[in-house]
Amino acid sequence: MAGFHFDWKVNRWRSSLRQITLHVVITLLAVGIAFALPVAAQYILYQWWPMVAADANLLLASEISLAASLVLFFNMWRVAAENRLKGKVADTASLVYARHHRANWLTRWRERSLIRKLPAARDAFILTLTGYDTLADEKSPLREALQSAYEIRVMLRNPAARATEKRVRSLPEEITQQSYADEVEASIAYLTMLRTLGKMVTLKFYEHDHLPERRVLGDYLWVQYCHSGFEVKDQPEYVFALNPDNPRLGLFVPFYVHFLEQWSDARHPRYDFDTRELVYSDTRGRELRRIPFAGARALMPALLNPQAASSTPSPGAGRESRELETNV
Repeated sequence: MAGFHFDWKVNRWRSSLRQITLHVVITLLAVGIAFALPVAAQYILYQWWPMVAADANLLLASEISLAASLVLFFNMWRVAAENRLKGKVADTASLVYARHHRANWLTRWRERSLIRKLPAARDAFILTLTGYDTLADEKSPLREALQSAYEIRVMLRNPAARATEKRVRSLPEEITQQSYADEVEASIAYLTMLRTLGKMVTLKFYEHDHLPERRVLGDYLWVQYCHSGFEVKDQPEYVFALNPDNPRLGLFVPFYVHFLEQWSDARHPRYDFDTRELVYSDTRGRELRRIPFAGARALMPALLNPQAASSTPSPGAGRESRELETNV
C-alpha cells in the first residue's frame, strides 16, 4: 500500500503540472487574442464589411457561414456539457475505464496502457466462470499483473453444477460441458504454476448463478456480467478504482465487499491442490468432509447438494458407490 500511495502522489503531481501548463497556454492565447482584437475589428469595420454590404452574393454567403458557425458552436457546447455531466457521474461511481466487446485497436491500447500504469498489487481477487481468459490465456492483459501479486484468491464455477450445465446449454454448440471443464483445468494448472513460484494461491468453487465476474488488483476492480446465452468475453467490461480521498464514494467498495462475502460463504468448498479434493468447512472454518474433484464427470451429484452426501443412502446406493470408486 505504501508503494501505491507513492505512485498515487506522483500521478497527482504530474496531473497538477499538466493543469498548470494548460492554464499558462490558455492565458497566453487569451492575451494574444486580446491584442489582436483591435486590428481584427478595424479590418472588419473598414474593409470587410463595406465590401460585403455592396455584394449581395457575398452577404448571403456570410450569413450562411455565420449561421452554420453558430449551429456548430452550440452543438459543441451541448456535447461538452453532456460530457461534463457524464464525467461527474463517472467520478461519482469511480469509473475509470469501460470497454465494449467490439473494441477497436485504440480501446485495446488504452486498456493495456491502464494496466501498465497499475502499481504492483500485493493481493489479487478473482471471481469468474472458468478463469481461462484471465489466468490461462497468454493474451490476457492481467496475466503479467497477476504474476507480480503475492496472495491470489480465485473463485471458479464448479463444472458439474446444474447452473453450469444450464449455462452451457444456452451457449453455441461448439461450447460443451467438456470444453468448459477443460478451461477450468487450464486455470487450475496455471494457479498450480503460481504456487510453485511461491505465491499464496487459494481456489474455491461456487455453484449458483447470476454472479458478475470480478477481478481485483490492488485498488482497481474489473466487472463483467455473464448474460445467459452470451460468452463473457463478448460482454462490456467496467473498471472501478478505489477513491483514496473518500473510500465510501464509488462502486469499488460494494463490489469488493460482495466478493469477500462470497469468499467467506461456507457453502463454497476450497480446492486442495495436493489431493485434488474439494474441502467443505463450517462457518468457523473447521473441515467437515472432502469430496474428490472430478471436473465435469458424472460422479459430482454430491457436489450439487453437499448435505445429501451425509444423508441416509437409499437401498443399493452402497453397492453403486463402491463400483464407482472402483472405476475411478
